Amino acid sequence: MSNVRRWLMFVLVAALALGLAACTAAPAAPAAEAPAEAAPAEEAAAEAPAAEGAPSGPLEIFSWWTTGGEVEALDAVYAIINERYPEIEIENAALVGGAGQGGAMKALLETRMMGGEPPDSFQVHLGRELIDSHVIADRMEPLDFLFEEEGLNDVFPQDLIDIASYEGHPYSVPINIHRSNMLWYSPEKLAAAGVEAVPTTWDEFFVAADKLKEVGIPAMGLGEADQTMAAHIFESILVSVFGPDDYRGLFDGSIGWDDARVTEALEILNKMFDYVNPDYLSVRQGEMVSAFATDEGVAMFISGDWSHGQLKAMGYTDYSWAPSPGTDGIFIVLSDSFGLPKNAPNRDNAISFLKVVGSREGQDAFNPIKGSIPARVDGDPSLYDEYQLTAMEDFATNTLVPSIQHGAATKQSFILDYDFAINEVAANRDVAKGQAMLVQAAEDAGFGE
Repeated sequence: MSNVRRWLMFVLVAALALGLAACTAAPAAPAAEAPAEAAPAEEAAAEAPAAEGAPSGPLEIFSWWTTGGEVEALDAVYAIINERYPEIEIENAALVGGAGQGGAMKALLETRMMGGEPPDSFQVHLGRELIDSHVIADRMEPLDFLFEEEGLNDVFPQDLIDIASYEGHPYSVPINIHRSNMLWYSPEKLAAAGVEAVPTTWDEFFVAADKLKEVGIPAMGLGEADQTMAAHIFESILVSVFGPDDYRGLFDGSIGWDDARVTEALEILNKMFDYVNPDYLSVRQGEMVSAFATDEGVAMFISGDWSHGQLKAMGYTDYSWAPSPGTDGIFIVLSDSFGLPKNAPNRDNAISFLKVVGSREGQDAFNPIKGSIPARVDGDPSLYDEYQLTAMEDFATNTLVPSIQHGAATKQSFILDYDFAINEVAANRDVAKGQAMLVQAAEDAGFGE
């Protein structure tokens, strides 16, 4: 996709987001008196935030957490804020949109950040999403002082700190770890079709899918109205075809997106569309979990483990899980995090919030509800369920690779083009055109330069 088309789409989403925000999001806090010019990163590392007395006043937090499991998890963090800092008034500026990807929220955030009117803190995927969008643009404060004061360097894995950092300075606090490559399935529906075991390869999946089709059950759930869920699934297929090392090569220019293995992965995806719910182009990704949890629903769907939190919030229990086909022993990792914008209207309150986000108490309140696991290594195992304990073990032992769709592997501009390319295959079943769009997206993103 051309840069012109990409930014036309971005402006459109931003305009829609602004209109939606007027109805759904909390109003921005009044601008505070401009703070002193931020210290350079080298000085900021040793600088402690200045505050007099207990934090008080507004605290505006942007997020896209508006669905079951997500809302309750964020509320658990806010409850700790209310207890620790009763004079802080939380403005929860959560904005619906993007089916878990935060499209509308990110567009509105970009508008405000570019206009010099940031919220006090905001949800962002750990890694390149924040770095390319806001750190390189000099819109964020480095958080060396917070990591040192709160002992975060000792409780976050170094690999995770590296993902959060730019030029040696961390810029956001991870609140959780999610796994992208999870296959959620109904044992009852598989048994009804005579499928004796959950598929571990794509060949096994298509054998099972044919059996399910014979009894009228769609094998795979897909909600592509948002133009993001097929892209989420495709990153799992890419990893299954390429393996961890060569998958990473797609983003550093050592392997081109014209590689025959990309074609193979796209053909697997295209074949999969023959076994999804027929209305997949009109179903939103956020509706897929509810559609799965019905007698007439699909047998399986690939999603991150936030779906576990949503299913728990619904009280639904007839499901199990496994790595997506071909990815056993691989953990496609992503993390939600929060940072500190320069000129945050209520900086001290934002720092108080970030302290809770990074604390053991905050992470152990948030993650059992969200369906994710703590980014800290000292989470209390007694608080987590069977799936989460398994995820903790896998996180510690599997090969970790970064998610494309959720901002860990690459910049936001590429993700937008990647989503359009995969949706082209989903909507028009044109593998060659989809791959050509991916090649152009990689060129536009400057991979390998």
